[in-house]
Amino acid sequence: MAILDIRKAGDPVLKQKAAPVEKITKKIKELIESMTETMYVADGVGLAAPQIGVSQRIIVIDVGDGLIGLVNPEIVEHEGLECATEGCLSIPGVFGDVERASRVTVEALDRNGKSVRIVADGLLARALQHEIDHLEGVLFIERSNTIYKGNK
Repeated sequence: MAILDIRKAGDPVLKQKAAPVEKITKKIKELIESMTETMYVADGVGLAAPQIGVSQRIIVIDVGDGLIGLVNPEIVEHEGLECATEGCLSIPGVFGDVERASRVTVEALDRNGKSVRIVADGLLARALQHEIDHLEGVLFIERSNTIYKGNK
């Protein structure tokens, strides 16, 4: 597949609410594969379609437990709060402390159109919330009170 350009903060697509995917086609599956390859090459743990200029509700995540590709993900339950440092491939070199739910339940479709339900905590819960925020046009820096620059 292809390595795609990651859009940076200031690109209008990052501020748009992404459209739902109506049907999982071969083109959507290829997009998920290209997003996955792009995420791995960029050394990220997640990537949302708007970050590569596609305003559709698709995310890929791998926090070390294997790849998760989700279409039309939605947080249906959340509990607890915890604060941790986040970064973003669309805002390189910038980090911030973000308070998020400590546990989430997400419902979505997988790349084959099968309904999935993921109950997550820890880094996976944080990554799901971060990437779903991208689908809503929200960047992590908008949720952080503490922003700083540094190396990953």
